[in-house]
Amino acid sequence: MELSRRNLLALAGGAAATALPFAACALDYPVRPVHLIVGFAAGGGADIIARLVGTPLSERLGQTIVVDNRPGAGTNIATEAVVKAAADGYTLLLANSPNAINATLYDNLAFNFLRDMAPVAGIGHVPLVMVVNPALPVKTVPEFIAYAKANPGKVNMGSGGNGAPDHVSGELFKMMAGVNLLHVPYRGVAPALVDLLGGQVQVIFATMPAVIEQIKAGKLRALAVTTAARSPALPDVPTIADFVPGYEASQWYGITAPRGTPAEIIDRLNREVNALLADAKLKARLADLGGAPLAGSPADFGALVAAETEKWAKVVKFSGARPE
Repeated sequence: MELSRRNLLALAGGAAATALPFAACALDYPVRPVHLIVGFAAGGGADIIARLVGTPLSERLGQTIVVDNRPGAGTNIATEAVVKAAADGYTLLLANSPNAINATLYDNLAFNFLRDMAPVAGIGHVPLVMVVNPALPVKTVPEFIAYAKANPGKVNMGSGGNGAPDHVSGELFKMMAGVNLLHVPYRGVAPALVDLLGGQVQVIFATMPAVIEQIKAGKLRALAVTTAARSPALPDVPTIADFVPGYEASQWYGITAPRGTPAEIIDRLNREVNALLADAKLKARLADLGGAPLAGSPADFGALVAAETEKWAKVVKFSGARPE
């Protein structure tokens, strides 16, 4: 049966009436606390970054940002929780490098990160640092390589979990330097660092925010940073590429929301995050942690995530790394 013009107008009016409350909610956003889900335990680099932006973002939005740590499965538990959450802007993900790595590392994910997440904003990027227990008789990358080759399989490499940036960065080092390190995964970098300090593991490729204070205090020895250039936060520490040509890895952080989140909410969050990244105090704090702001549009952040997914797919396939 054909719909009359009157019926069509009635349907259109009904649809508009249904949409108006949702649009109004988007314009009023946020009216209650916003949960920022972090896929690693408290104390690690991702947690530090989430809390660093959480407080000023709370002030800008006028609502509490609740940092919610849900470690496990290399951030997949946290990611799936956000994918399945209502697309209303009240459940966000602290996205980082594992989200790009996991696309290849895991065969049967219940989600497709690029498809099921909406990019919101970049936060920052930081180098990782190759750190060792000071008791290990090495002070340079060449000395470490020589020691590892003389003790194949006897040097324990801790990480925040299978597929975490520190793990894959270490695997990249193993491949390029030709050394055999025994990978020891933990549920987050914080417990891995406890065992590094205790001597149960000998080396970690950790994000700078997680280890810079221990380095400055002399509790850990920094051998090199993973980026192509030296870090202003540790100007006397060389790069791995100085000794292993072509080596490069870094960690990035940003915010994503469930697919279907209203554009008005994403744009509001993007504006507020970019505004706080322009603040001199926050930029200085990021610099203290060895990082730099990653400002830009949602599309800019989405392009970065896509490029990183392609890059780490090649590394994962080449290394044969698999989740346990």
